[in-house]
Amino acid sequence: MIFLSSLVHRLIRAFERIPHRLIALLGRLSMAAVFWSSGQTKVQGFVVNLLTGEVHLGWPRLSDSVVDLFRDEYKLPLVPPEIAATMAATAEHVFPLLLLIGLGTRLSALALLGMTMVIEVFVYPDAYPTHGTWAAIFLYLMARGPGAWSVDHWLAGRCGSRSVERGVRHRGREQ
Repeated sequence: MIFLSSLVHRLIRAFERIPHRLIALLGRLSMAAVFWSSGQTKVQGFVVNLLTGEVHLGWPRLSDSVVDLFRDEYKLPLVPPEIAATMAATAEHVFPLLLLIGLGTRLSALALLGMTMVIEVFVYPDAYPTHGTWAAIFLYLMARGPGAWSVDHWLAGRCGSRSVERGVRHRGREQ
C-alpha cells in the first residue's frame, strides 16, 4: 500500500511538471486546426492544407453551397444565411491563424468559444462531447494565456507589460 501511494505521488509530481507552454501550444495548434479546416470547407479560391501540402493562394470567396448550408441545415436565428456564412468563414480563418501564432490568444479563444456555443445551441446540440472539449481548451487558454511559445509572450517581454505578461508567467517563473 505504501508503494502504491508513493508511486501515485511521484506520478502526480511528474504530471505537475508538464509545462504550461507545452499544454497551451498543443491547445492552440489543435483548435486552430479544427476551425481552420472547417473554414476551408466554406471557401473556394484559397486553400492552405499543411497536412496534404495543397496550397492555392487565390482570392477567397464563399463556396457555392455554403449559403444553402446555412439556410437549410444550420438555420441560425436572427442572422441572414448570407451574413452568417461570411462571418463564419472569416472567423474560421482569422481566429485560428491568431491562435496558431499566439497573438491575441485570449480574445481569439473567447471568439471561438462564442462560436462553439452557437454551434452547440443552434446547429448541433447533440455534439456536446466534442463542443465541451473545445470549450475546455478555450477556457484554459483564456484563463492561463498562450504560453511562452507565442507572439503574445514575445510582445509582453518587449513591451514590459506586466498585465499581459501575468498570464504568460506564473509566480515569476516562465511556464
